[in-house]
Amino acid sequence: MSVRKVLVSGYEVVTTDTDYQSGRTFLLVHGIGMGISYFAQLSASLESHGRVVAIDLPGFGDAPEPARALTMAAMGKVLIDFVELEELGHPVLVGHSMGTQVVAEAAAQRPDLFPEVVLVAPTVNRHERTVRRQAWRMAQDLFGESPQVLGIGMRNYAKTGPRWFIKKLRSMMDHAIEDTLVKIQAHTLVIRGKRDPVCPLVWVEEVTALIPNATMVEVDNRGHETMVKDGACVAGYILDHISHVDHA
Repeated sequence: MSVRKVLVSGYEVVTTDTDYQSGRTFLLVHGIGMGISYFAQLSASLESHGRVVAIDLPGFGDAPEPARALTMAAMGKVLIDFVELEELGHPVLVGHSMGTQVVAEAAAQRPDLFPEVVLVAPTVNRHERTVRRQAWRMAQDLFGESPQVLGIGMRNYAKTGPRWFIKKLRSMMDHAIEDTLVKIQAHTLVIRGKRDPVCPLVWVEEVTALIPNATMVEVDNRGHETMVKDGACVAGYILDHISHVDHA
């Protein structure tokens, strides 16, 4: 697997790439405070089925912090420019948490580039769109979580830093994903961990209903970070999702 720094639209991002040229291309987009590393299980489960590319967005993981925090729409444009610069074709676009907001924006802006989209734990629940409520939900999700998940989270949050984290949190809260979802034309899969308090069932069902061509699945006994602990299960859902298109 190769790791590279790439200059996109004036912003430096970091990407990992399995460089496997056969099969589909999967592009993985992380959540707030996170980076490439927490996709390790999911990437390992997908790489035998195609090329897997993950990206550290500006200011996250190992990508340097830009002068100002970007809106979700602007982050979506960076993702579009990255796909075109790297000549990734029409990747299966997979976003987690905040990454679902970025992915939704990219898919809505350029439906021609992204025929298949996967939203894992979509944020932010419009019925609880306050910093205090979201912080409480995250605390609920992390209570009793495994050392593996906590360790990955702490390492990534340390790289991001509190000042940049707060800036991006504001961008998340300012973004009404429900207004973007209705513009998505892609064949879309929405995935929720059944124990995820950040993305309650009623909200994820609403997200799915807003997208014209979407279905939803749940992962048993998993919370917000479902693909960290159960990457193989999430990969299975993604592969089943795209197989329905391939066989259509």
